[in-house]
Amino acid sequence: MSNSHSKRKEYIGLSPYELKYRGEKRGEKIRMTVFDIKLDEVRELNIESTEQLKEFVDSDSTTWLNVDGLHNEAVMREISALFNIPANIMSDVMDPSLRPQIKDFDNGIFASIKMLEYDEKSNIVKVDNLCLLVMNRLLISFQEEAGDLFDPVRERIRKHKTKIRTGGSDYLAFALLDVVIDHYNYILGVYGEKVETLEERLVLNATGKDVLSILNIFKRELNNLRRDIRPAKEMVMNLVKLDTDYIQDENRTHYRELQENINQVAEMLDYYREVLYDELDTYHSAMSTKLNDIMAVLTIFSVVFIPITFLAGVYGMNFDNMPELHTKYGYFVLWGIMIVIAIFMLIYFKRKKWF
Repeated sequence: MSNSHSKRKEYIGLSPYELKYRGEKRGEKIRMTVFDIKLDEVRELNIESTEQLKEFVDSDSTTWLNVDGLHNEAVMREISALFNIPANIMSDVMDPSLRPQIKDFDNGIFASIKMLEYDEKSNIVKVDNLCLLVMNRLLISFQEEAGDLFDPVRERIRKHKTKIRTGGSDYLAFALLDVVIDHYNYILGVYGEKVETLEERLVLNATGKDVLSILNIFKRELNNLRRDIRPAKEMVMNLVKLDTDYIQDENRTHYRELQENINQVAEMLDYYREVLYDELDTYHSAMSTKLNDIMAVLTIFSVVFIPITFLAGVYGMNFDNMPELHTKYGYFVLWGIMIVIAIFMLIYFKRKKWF
């Protein structure tokens, strides 16, 4: 999983009203697209200049402006001035390290959430910060870089004369958040399958050399997911409770469904983390049992050889007056005594079920 954003030292102490990008530049150019939505007509435009956005300021249709790239501070200032977005809200938009949260302001709602996308080729979860501004007949979404996460929503807008066109900007915001949470669910499903597969492997061979490293990788990945999903759950909960005119009563049902979905995601996350910790306990128990077995075998061998070593030591002394040294069959007798002692002790240990 790629690292989530952290605040850099040079950004510490900046004014919350200063419109400065507080992240790493992910692209060369800001890309802006607009969906101008009516029941019978949808216009889709690529915006080259903020001058083109003026016609959507007081439009009677529902408008979705998507901005990919936050590093062009001049453009962000122009958008802020054009749509009357407070400086402190736009400053939060330009801070990718911002924790998922919800705020209301004079002419809209601000929502921030971490957007996760699983790259199947590299097996890496990419993290992007998504900010939504829900205003009167206007939705503005901000991402750090272009992506195809919201293509299903775009296709619904293009092809279907349904709620997606008539529900308003708050319903569009719900649709985008629903896609984000569905991706949480999908990613957890991917990791869940891996964790369960590893559990089956532990049953067959709990002491494999690479098992511990795989367990630690999964543990780190699930902890990273938890770091982004738990605050998102709080954000959605606060959004559902928010008393605002910018969410229509008929759309509040959908937001409650959104809360149920992310609660389910959080429960899945906790379940898989518990399974993983159980697997870690199983691995350590198996290793401890294996070590105990090894120590038991070594101890048995040591105990068996103690009397044999004692006899060998006695008759290995160099005194001149040792009568047994001159016995014709003394060597063979000593060997016989040592073998009998060894066999007797092994039989005794076996009956005691010490091995």
